Amino acid sequence: MGRTVFETPVVSTLLRAGSLAYMRLAGWRIEGNLPAEANRCVLIAAPHTSNWDLPYTLMAAFALRLNIRWMGKASIFSPPFGGLMRWLGGIPVRREQSNQLVAATVEALKAADAPLQLVVPPEGTRSKVQRWKTGFYYIALGAELPIVMAYIDYADKRGGLGPVFYPTGDIDRDMVFIKAFYAPFQGRNPQQFDAG
Repeated sequence: MGRTVFETPVVSTLLRAGSLAYMRLAGWRIEGNLPAEANRCVLIAAPHTSNWDLPYTLMAAFALRLNIRWMGKASIFSPPFGGLMRWLGGIPVRREQSNQLVAATVEALKAADAPLQLVVPPEGTRSKVQRWKTGFYYIALGAELPIVMAYIDYADKRGGLGPVFYPTGDIDRDMVFIKAFYAPFQGRNPQQFDAG
C-alpha cells in the first residue's frame, strides 16, 4: 500500500487543524478514540447515504489521528482524480470481484506492520440496501483484527469511534450486536439507511 496524506507529516498536521476548525465551526462533535490494541483494525463506516460521507470521514480521521485506508467504487479512481483519491487513502473496488477482494485485503492487512485502519462501508453503496455486505466481517476475521464501529450521525452532528468488537466467527449473532449499535444513527439521507 502506497503512502497517503495521513503519513505526510506537515500536510497531515495542517489538515488536522483545518478539520478540527471546520467541524467545530459547523457544530460537529468528534467522539471516542482508537485504543492501542486496535491500531490495526477494520472500521465499519455507517451510515453511508451520501457523497458527503467521504469528506466528513476524512476530517474525522484527521481529528482522531487515524491512518485510514478506505474502499471506494473503482469509477471514482479514474483520471484526473485517481491519484488524489489514492493519496487520500482510497483503494479502488470492483464489486464483481468481491471474493478475490476479501482474500487480497486479508493478505495485505496481515503484511502491514504499521498502524492501519481499513474503512469499509457495510452497505457497499449510498443507495438503500436490504442487506449489509459482510466483506468487512470476513476481512477482520481472516486478518485476525478487531472491528471498530465508526459512525457519522447527521441528526446530532457527531462522528467518531464506538466500541471495539472482536468477531467470533458466528456472523449471525455478531451482526445482531453490530446492527443494534448503528440503529440510532441517521445518515444524511435517512430514508436510505436501515440497520435492521
